[in-house]
Amino acid sequence: MRRITIWLLSTVTALVLLFSYRTSTMGAGGETSAVATGGDPGGSSWSGTDGGGTDPAGSGAGPDSGSTDSGSTGGGTDSGSGTATGAVAQTRWGPVQVRIAVSGGKITDVTAVQVPDGNRRDREINDYAVPILRQEALAAQSARIDSVSGATVTSDGYRESLQSAIDAAHLR
Repeated sequence: MRRITIWLLSTVTALVLLFSYRTSTMGAGGETSAVATGGDPGGSSWSGTDGGGTDPAGSGAGPDSGSTDSGSTGGGTDSGSGTATGAVAQTRWGPVQVRIAVSGGKITDVTAVQVPDGNRRDREINDYAVPILRQEALAAQSARIDSVSGATVTSDGYRESLQSAIDAAHLR
């Protein structure tokens, strides 16, 4: 009977400790310290030309839409040129937002506008993962990219915002 009691108490203690454990990235401000910058935090914006006209979504408002328009790249192309900023993807560790540059209907650059930066570990992970995600997105020319090991949450947010930017730019 004594063994059962000790086993039960140690199991309950282990469960309480397990469920009350907070990781280092869940400290004060970990999830909510980075605030979306720009106009509509849930929306995406397009700034550029789309076969001679401007996208009805407009250029948005705020600092994220202040990019310069790269103009149209050729005579009769249907493809647009310019920049598109994806919607802010709210992840467990903080917001992720991506901006793409489009020329001739192809993604020419991908910039991470926002990534989680609540603590030193977030910054270490993103310093490693964001260049890999950028390279994958440029190679794939879509949001169908692999997650970076160790940065799964950021990778998911990156893909979500990237797809939003691609949609705003009316690519595929």
